[in-house]
This record gives sequence, C-alpha cells and structure tokens, in this order.
Amino acid sequence: MTNGKILVVDDSRMVRQHVQRTLTAAGFLVSEAADGVEALEKLESEPDTKLVVCDVNMPKMNGLEFLERLRSMNSSIPVVMLTTEGEPGLIRRAKALGAKGWIVKPFKAELLVAAAEKATA
Repeated sequence: MTNGKILVVDDSRMVRQHVQRTLTAAGFLVSEAADGVEALEKLESEPDTKLVVCDVNMPKMNGLEFLERLRSMNSSIPVVMLTTEGEPGLIRRAKALGAKGWIVKPFKAELLVAAAEKATA
C-alpha cells in the first residue's frame, strides 16, 4: 500500500530526481513534469494524484500560473510550492491561490515528507 501519488513539477531534472527519491522512500508513488503545461497534462491522465509539489520559476508556465490554471479548473488538489524563492509577496500570492505550503530549496527531506503526509492525509 502506498501513501498516494504525488506529481513533482520542476524544470531541474536533478531536483525532480531528489524529490522523487525522498518521497518514494516515504512510501509515495511519484510522477514528474518539467513545467506547468506538462503538469496539467499529467493531471488529466493521472486523476488519482493526491498532491502536487511545484517549483515557481519554470519555462512555458511557471508555478504560480500553473496554480492559477489549476484553480480555474475547479481542482482542489493540494499544491506545495518547492522553490529557491522566499519573497513574501510571492508566498502571499501562492497562498491566495490555495497553495498549502511553501518549502525553500535546498529542502530538508523530513520537512518535505511531513508536508506531503499532511497534505495527503
């Protein structure tokens, strides 16, 4: 039995792999996308996704645009932002769009796992 499926959205393959290893070790199934556009496509084909862990700065569609689009589709899937950004205005905007958390890279594995467990409970 798994803890659920999580979609990791980041333009850095290294970051996606690190997050994937961390969450897989905690019992989650992990799917990956390189940007917001690919993430929306993945969510269409993987409706059982329980959580999205999403970067802010990405090409094609950034994390906040992704969050906006997701909410405009009436999706209530929880989203945790994982980013190098710590600017309070961005954090407020993400929270206003329904982000459930904001984790700054480099991340502590236990913090990411705790956020994932809380969001998928």
